[in-house]
Amino acid sequence: MNTFEQAVADSKTLPEKPDNETLLKLYSLYKQATEGDAPAESNAGMFDFVATAKYNAWHGLKDVSKEDAMQRYVALVNSLKA
Repeated sequence: MNTFEQAVADSKTLPEKPDNETLLKLYSLYKQATEGDAPAESNAGMFDFVATAKYNAWHGLKDVSKEDAMQRYVALVNSLKA
């Protein structure tokens, strides 16, 4: 298991549930690391605020490399484990 995969596993067993802002960071970094840039347009409905927030967080990482996103994800999970 590589460092990123270990961080993904560790993110599911954190001592405390992160706040919503941190959860959005984790989500967006994971998506950027595994899929690359977000699609040009969101498919979230007008009143689907959670999906819109997730899309906006992921879209905010446009042009961040998959490797950089993985490193940021690992660092964030490690900081949450401390």
